[in-house]
Order: sequence, then C-alpha cells, then structure tokens
Amino acid sequence: MSVDTPDPDRPGPGAVPPGADPPGGRPTTPYPDRGPATGPGPGSLTWYGVPPAVEAPQEPFRPRLGWAAVGAFGVMLLGVPLGLLWAGLAPDTPVVKTTSGAVYGEPQPEQPFAADGWFSLLGLGFGVLAAVGLWFLLRRSRGPVGLAAAVLGSLGAALVAWQVGRRVGLATFEHLLATATDGQTFGQPAQLRAGGVEWLGLLPVPYGNVLLPALGAAIGYTLLAGWSRWPSLRPGPMPDRSDRPGVSWASGAPPTPSAAPEPPAPGVAEPPRG
Repeated sequence: MSVDTPDPDRPGPGAVPPGADPPGGRPTTPYPDRGPATGPGPGSLTWYGVPPAVEAPQEPFRPRLGWAAVGAFGVMLLGVPLGLLWAGLAPDTPVVKTTSGAVYGEPQPEQPFAADGWFSLLGLGFGVLAAVGLWFLLRRSRGPVGLAAAVLGSLGAALVAWQVGRRVGLATFEHLLATATDGQTFGQPAQLRAGGVEWLGLLPVPYGNVLLPALGAAIGYTLLAGWSRWPSLRPGPMPDRSDRPGVSWASGAPPTPSAAPEPPAPGVAEPPRG
C-alpha cells in the first residue's frame, strides 16, 4: 500500500487558491492575494454609505407667515436708504425758467435717462440682495412664503425709494421755479420717466422699472431654492457621523500580508480525484 507524498506547492483540502472568490461569491478580505488586512492603513480611502439628510420639522403656518411679514416690512423700510442713494447718484437735469415754466436747457438731455438707469441698476441689485438676506434670515419660512416676502418687500422698497429719491431737492427746485427770473438755469432733481404707478379706479398698478427690484428678488430666491440641498428648503441638524458613513482617511501603511498556507501534515493521503 503506497502513500502519496504531499506536494508542498499544492493547497490542502478546502483551501481557496489566492485570488479566487470563497464559497459565498465575495472575497473575505479587501486584498485576497495579500491575506486579511489588520485595518485601514495611512492614506487609504474607505467609502461608506451616505446617510439620509436630516431635515428640520416643519413649523406651523401662522408663525412662518408672521415672520415673513416682518421680513417683508423690514425690506420695505430699506427703500429709504435706497432712495437716498439713488438721489445721490442720479445727476440733476439742467432746466431754464421761462414764462410758461421750466424747460430743458438742452434739446436732448442725457440726465433723465441716467436717472432711470441708476434706479434700474440699483433696484435690480437690491432685489437680489434682499432675496439672499431673507433666505438666510427666514430659514424656517423658506418656500412660497419666503418668496412672497422677498418679492412684496422688494416691490414696496422700490416704491418707497422712488418717493424718497424724487423728493430730495424738490423743495429747492420748486422754490427756484417760483422765484427765478426768466432765462435763469438751475437743476431739476432726479425723476423717473420709465416707471411709476397708474391708478385703475382705486387700484394702484406699478409699472416700468419700479418692478425691477421685485424681479431681482424673484430670480435670486428661485436660484437659491434650485441650488438647495434640502428637498423642503429648510435645513435641520446634521446627522451623527461617528458611526455613519462618509469618507475616512486612515493611516497609509499597506495591509500586512498573511503567511502562505501551511502544507498538509506528512502522511495524510490526498483525496481521490475525479
């Protein structure tokens, strides 16, 4: 009776060749040809699943509506400095006193167009900044309520700025218009020619460039909502990532390779083939 001599280069019964999948379809180690890893090494990148975003619970509608009204009123009050800024930047239009009133000192003056241009640029930028401010200040009111607050507040600020800016220097202009002699030249304060308010019965309807702040607020708020990472637009507390996913950088030492499988003990017969 002969006993086969074991081959040291041949794995024993039940051993899994290097690089092959174990009986379950998945490798038991991240590096099958290196053996089991002792842990993540320095510089190695480990991926985990991403936890679901935790959102803040939705507050009742009335408190959100109240805070939105406060925000819209605050934006409307900012129309006062906006009007003062517009009056300071818009140039006065030179006029000449005549027997029938004041007429332009030049056939086609550029100052009225400059006044409209300054109001349009300032109003558009103001609307965008108002939307950004309300987006961060009224976090719990984000959505249609916050959008309405930004748009209505910017529209109210435009009307306030128009009335405040046009009255800067208006008393002096009216005094000169009443007391100046014919042929005297003086400046007329900034006025809007491309915007204002029309009355349809008892309903005021704004038109022209007084609507640009509301347009800027609507565009800015919509873009912020489109780029928000929160489906409800309202952020909540961040999840605890201590036992959760993410990407972790561990130490970069490569995994320690395992020792080669030991050959079977002498005298053990090789199982029959075939």
